[in-house]
Amino acid sequence: MKNFIWFVVGVGVGLVVSREASKTRQGKQFFSDLDTKAREFGEAISEGYRKREAELRDAIGDVADVATDSGDAIGKPAKP
Repeated sequence: MKNFIWFVVGVGVGLVVSREASKTRQGKQFFSDLDTKAREFGEAISEGYRKREAELRDAIGDVADVATDSGDAIGKPAKP
């Protein structure tokens, strides 16, 4: 419980300090840069996720095509 109280106090102090810092010109610039970098990071994560998802969907599609072709080959009678 004691650790939780210190955690809450730390969060509160951090919020107060960041709020006061954002009132200055340098603070506004800092938080603007931080926001830009955070957005770029999030976009990079999203882009990587979408690329990997597309790769996996292509791989699943290839496996499904092979399975379908194999099933068709097994079901067809042999040619004389």
